[in-house]
Amino acid sequence: MKLDANVAAVVTGGASGLGAATARALAARGVKIALFDLNAASGEALARELGGTFCAVDVTSDAQVDAGFAQARAANGQERILVNCAGTGNAFKTASRDKKTGAIQHFPIDQFERIIQINTIGTFRCIAKSAAGMLALEPIEGLEREPAGERGAIVNTASVAAVDGQIGQAAYTASKAAIVGMTLAIARDLMNEGIRVNTILPGIFDTPLLGALPDDVKASLAASIPFPKRLGSPAEYASLALEMLANGYFNGESVRLDGAIRMAPR
Repeated sequence: MKLDANVAAVVTGGASGLGAATARALAARGVKIALFDLNAASGEALARELGGTFCAVDVTSDAQVDAGFAQARAANGQERILVNCAGTGNAFKTASRDKKTGAIQHFPIDQFERIIQINTIGTFRCIAKSAAGMLALEPIEGLEREPAGERGAIVNTASVAAVDGQIGQAAYTASKAAIVGMTLAIARDLMNEGIRVNTILPGIFDTPLLGALPDDVKASLAASIPFPKRLGSPAEYASLALEMLANGYFNGESVRLDGAIRMAPR
C-alpha cells in the first residue's frame, strides 16, 4: 500500500508511546490521521501537531468505538489503515500467600477480565468495525503482480509476554497471546477482500509506562537485552508498523521486535 495523502489511518492508543510514534511516522508520509485515546489533553495536542483528528474513545465501549470511527471518517474519509496500540497491564499472582500474615489470596477475577476486555476484545472490536468499513471501499489499483489490489491493512500490538509470560502476568499474557493467536485467523477471514493483518510483539520499549521508573531500574532492564543493550525506541516500532502496512506481501504474521530478549520468570 502506498502511504500518502490519499490514505486515511486510525491509530488506537495514539496519544502517546508506540501509537504516537506510529501516527507521527504515518503523518510524515502525508497519511490523514485520527487518534483514538482516553487522554484528551495529549491526544488533542498531537492531533493539532499532525493536522489530524482526536477521538475520545474507550476501546471497551461499542458505542464509543462506533462514535470514534464515525468522527474519524467524517474528517478523513473511510480509513484504509488501522493500527491498534491501545492496551494496558497489571500484576497479580494466580494465587499467593502473604509472607507476613500467611493469608492466602487469588488473582482478582474482575482485574483479569478488565485486561482481556481492553487488550483482546478492545483490539478485536476495532479490527471488526474497521474491516467492515474497509469492505465498502474499492480496492486500490494493484501492481502488475497483484491485479486485484487491496482495500486495507491492519497492524496489532501484542507483546513478547505473549510467549514469555512472567510472574504476575497471567492476564496480560493471556490478552496478548490471544492477539497473536487470532492474527492468522483474521487474515484468512479477510483474504478475499484484500485486507492484510499483522501483529508486532514488542519487547521492552522506552514508553511513558516505563518513564516513571527510576533510572537504575531502566538501566537494569536495558542491560538484560542481548543486543542492542538499550530499551527499544517507539520510532523503531513505528518503522516496522509502516513496513507491514506498505509491503503488500506482509500478511498473517506475528513478529517479535525485542533485541533478542527472552524474558526470565521475573
